[in-house]
Amino acid sequence: MSSSFKPNPLSLSVPDPALDRWLRDSGYLDLLDSSTPAPAAAAPTRASPASTSSGPGAAADVLAFARTLASLLALNPFACLTAADLAAPTPSWSLAFIGPAGTASYSWPPTPTQARLRVQENVRRYTRNYAALSILVFACCLYRMPMSLLGLLASLAVWEAVRYCRNRWELATRAPGIGQALLHCAQIATAILLYVCNLQFALVYAIGLSYAVMMLHASLRKLTPSSLSVPANKNRRAQPRRS
Repeated sequence: MSSSFKPNPLSLSVPDPALDRWLRDSGYLDLLDSSTPAPAAAAPTRASPASTSSGPGAAADVLAFARTLASLLALNPFACLTAADLAAPTPSWSLAFIGPAGTASYSWPPTPTQARLRVQENVRRYTRNYAALSILVFACCLYRMPMSLLGLLASLAVWEAVRYCRNRWELATRAPGIGQALLHCAQIATAILLYVCNLQFALVYAIGLSYAVMMLHASLRKLTPSSLSVPANKNRRAQPRRS
């Protein structure tokens, strides 16, 4: 019986992997993000009392949450980042970055695939927003750690004094050896100042907190339709307007 039914070459059905690949190449990532995972296989007719309890369902939810979280921890969010993304204009903070409040803009990714898709695309879209947030977090860390702030200001003062001395006495042309020695002394003094003032801890706190905020926002922020690239628009046929 199964051999009697041949695949129809004129069928309009498209395999899921091919459709996902076409949506990704065409720029319709929001459709991939909004797609729900395939339903599980149907349960048998005669279910035991243990299978109807909430225990297996809760265990499956915890396992799915753990798999999604593990995929986020193992993901490199900067893998798809390019120089064009860094040079792009900063998206709007209220409309694009934060978006409308509620489930329309944020949700937990149901599958690891959607989690990776969200993180990679959101990092590309909101690179400049995340960079501004990182600078703000670093400034807040320096505010909470005044000794680190004083060490940073002292190191800047040291290098400004070195620059002034090199330009004032023209050490680069008259005495290059003394100029190089002055630079080495400034490097040693900067390292000592930053170590004594614990600026490395402020950097670690700022980097860790900024990374956590970026991953949390990028994974929870739903993908929205974005402007498609020129090649994608070039390969798409014009659709007639509906009356």
